[in-house]
Amino acid sequence: MARPIAAAALSIVLVACATPVPQSAGPGPRFNPGGPDADEQGAREGYPLGDRATFFRVPFLVGSQSHQDEIFPARLVRRATTASGLARAHSEPALRYEYQGQTFGLDDYLTRNPATGLLVARDDTIFVERYQYARTDRDRFTSWSMAKTITSMLIGIALDEGRIRSVDDQAATYVPGLAGTEYGRTSLRHLLQMSSGVRFVEEYRPGDDVSRLANDTFRQGGAGGVGAVTRFNERAVAAGTKFSYASVETEVLGLVLAAAVGRTVSEYLQDKIWQPIGAEADATWITDRSGQEVTFCCFNAVLRDYARLGLLLAHDGNWRGRQIIPAAWVQDATSVRPDQPHLRPRTATPFFGYGYQTWIFPGDRRMFAFLGVRGQAIYVDPASRLVFVTTAVRKLPVDPGVAETGALWRAVVRDLGR
Repeated sequence: MARPIAAAALSIVLVACATPVPQSAGPGPRFNPGGPDADEQGAREGYPLGDRATFFRVPFLVGSQSHQDEIFPARLVRRATTASGLARAHSEPALRYEYQGQTFGLDDYLTRNPATGLLVARDDTIFVERYQYARTDRDRFTSWSMAKTITSMLIGIALDEGRIRSVDDQAATYVPGLAGTEYGRTSLRHLLQMSSGVRFVEEYRPGDDVSRLANDTFRQGGAGGVGAVTRFNERAVAAGTKFSYASVETEVLGLVLAAAVGRTVSEYLQDKIWQPIGAEADATWITDRSGQEVTFCCFNAVLRDYARLGLLLAHDGNWRGRQIIPAAWVQDATSVRPDQPHLRPRTATPFFGYGYQTWIFPGDRRMFAFLGVRGQAIYVDPASRLVFVTTAVRKLPVDPGVAETGALWRAVVRDLGR
């Protein structure tokens, strides 16, 4: 399928609007034209994008996951006039991590895992920045479900501004089209915590509920908007009693957010977060046929700007002296209350717990993550203010390498935390 003309034009605008970010002396990004299974991933063909039917298949993953807005309609999120500076460590740290009884280094990790980008930063300093498969620091990598955490950040700002009155309000309070539906009768709190109790099957197989939602939204197979979520209308258990991961709940939150602020989600993000943190490059957010951002996925940005989002949360919503997201919201979003045991780590899932659209690590130390299918992740440790960003092209939606990525993250915190 030929790329849409509008998307191609958007790409030209984005490249023109990307400017170098101020950086101090130190080793710059490191680029590798190959990567694990590079030929299978499309190296010989220049990593082709594919189209709306093939973008999720090998050999199109590398191209499509770094140029998603050339395949699907997208709305622009404009960069800051002046990018916030990022320094560089004088040398890349010699990270060593333990996995399956062996000791590996960063080069080993990249040889073993199909990462398109990997970055480690603390405060305003980058320690590691690597790219594979001929990707560069100008490519906009898609977030998949990392976008859910971004949506939560915006909900917190809308609450602080009084545009949303309470997380205990029902969704239909803001979206009349949801009146009389189970999601309309669900509180924003329970949507944020993926505990609505509404039946939704997300197994990443053909014909399941998330496939139907994708078809109605970013795949442009349906009208989008409210109609994309109201078809899921059977409550299986009482709200607030069971964690059940359901991308549709973030889509409902996106509808609430747009209605509450009276603007597009992209505009709100641009004005409230993207430009205030000094994003260096334009981002994009894929939209459905109604013009609504697909908030359960499909945000696209360069790696360093993803790092800026992580660093913002590592400082509990404060960006270099300016409180952008209320600190209390970030704390609530990344913690589990004692009266909600179903959200605890190792209870919600065999490993992670869940906050407001955010994954929570087990243990006494507060650490949390943005996560997306096929290996997208931003890990955050507020205690050391460390952030680890990786984008990847795993061949399966559920990341089989998450345990090894976690081992590398633990080494980052051990060796660089202070």
